[in-house]
Amino acid sequence: MTKNKLPKIITIIGPTASGKSDLAVKIAREFNGEIVSADSRQIYRGMDIGTAKPPSDGGFAANPKSQTPKSKKNRNYFSGGIRHYLIDNKNPDQDYSAGQYKKDALGAINKIIKSGKLPILVGGTGLYVDAVVKNLEFPRVKENKKLRARLEDEINSKGLGFVFKELVRLDPEAAYIIDPKNPRRVIRALEVALTLGKPFSAQRKTGESLYNTLEIGIAVPRRELKEKIAKRTKQMVKDGLVGEVEVLAKRYGPNCKAFDAIGYREIIDYLRGEISLAEAMEQINKNTWHYARRQIAWFRKNHEVCWIRNPREVSSLVRNFVICS
Repeated sequence: MTKNKLPKIITIIGPTASGKSDLAVKIAREFNGEIVSADSRQIYRGMDIGTAKPPSDGGFAANPKSQTPKSKKNRNYFSGGIRHYLIDNKNPDQDYSAGQYKKDALGAINKIIKSGKLPILVGGTGLYVDAVVKNLEFPRVKENKKLRARLEDEINSKGLGFVFKELVRLDPEAAYIIDPKNPRRVIRALEVALTLGKPFSAQRKTGESLYNTLEIGIAVPRRELKEKIAKRTKQMVKDGLVGEVEVLAKRYGPNCKAFDAIGYREIIDYLRGEISLAEAMEQINKNTWHYARRQIAWFRKNHEVCWIRNPREVSSLVRNFVICS
């Protein structure tokens, strides 16, 4: 099937804090769309403030104390009057892979298409976006406890930075997609590379396109993005980030894998008394900026992306794609 005959979807990508969620809601309202999240942390229940999850119209997303898996399991997520998929689908102590995401995202997209609406894939997790747009196939590698224990020993003796450099040596693409301060992500990437004897990036196969995709990227000047990140961190703390992390850490334990996310690990260090709140906020800003740079580097490799600086450019872009292409 030629690309023009495939079902149409929109993707909105860009670095964290660039305004993807707001733009997605605007497009969805104008073009009868529904949103599929491509965020590796917004999938988790209760991780609301620290992941900049779009505010729920139902009001339950901002109150982690009232959340229970049973009460939220089958509830639809609406924000700005638009249905969002793949938000609040898992508990923080549940594993979730890129392969699982692809399966769930395709299911959501096809459901939206069948309903006669426009699917809008939105997020900053580049691997998740590519899983759908490039129809990636992922290798299955089981957990190797012996190898993980060795890598953990190396981290304890030589430092996480040393182990991350070894990962980048084996898989240069890891520098774009793996958080160097997230030990679990570093260990998993090394586990895959060492088990199969080649980089994770070389093991992913691109399949035939499933959709005719318009990829829109939000470009934000460096200085402005840094300011947006700092402003957002300050607002998160004001909105109750510390309380959110405290509740989640008590429920799932401070060493829960999902809490290696930026914004959570720093606040956990604060709650442990290892750093002050001001230092935690400073670290969040710094780590978020480094993450944003990795996102930009990843997305810039995709020459199919239409980069915009002014959100007002989007309406005509989408209209021409939906009607004319």
